[in-house]
Amino acid sequence: MKQDTAFVPVTWGLEVANVIARAEAKGLVTGARSEAFLVLLQDLDIEEDAATFAYALSDTLRLARRHKLSAYDASYLELASRRGIPLATIDEDLQRAAKKAGVKKYV
Repeated sequence: MKQDTAFVPVTWGLEVANVIARAEAKGLVTGARSEAFLVLLQDLDIEEDAATFAYALSDTLRLARRHKLSAYDASYLELASRRGIPLATIDEDLQRAAKKAGVKKYV
């Protein structure tokens, strides 16, 4: 594992696919633009966290309840907290929750 590895919950690929499909359906991006984005993603060192589901009905659910987050968003917070790594997000609710939980923001 390199220092610049990004760790993501196992649902990350589905979330990326959902965002792309919705953006294309709304006419916000073209298929060609989406494909270019996917090529960029393939060049990143992204590692899926195999333990995501083991924490889903315990720690992740507690974080979702405590911070009023979706379970999907809470899974990123749980992962960052468990691994002691900064959280990279532009979601303001998730940023606030991370700050309250003592998880550093990736800059």
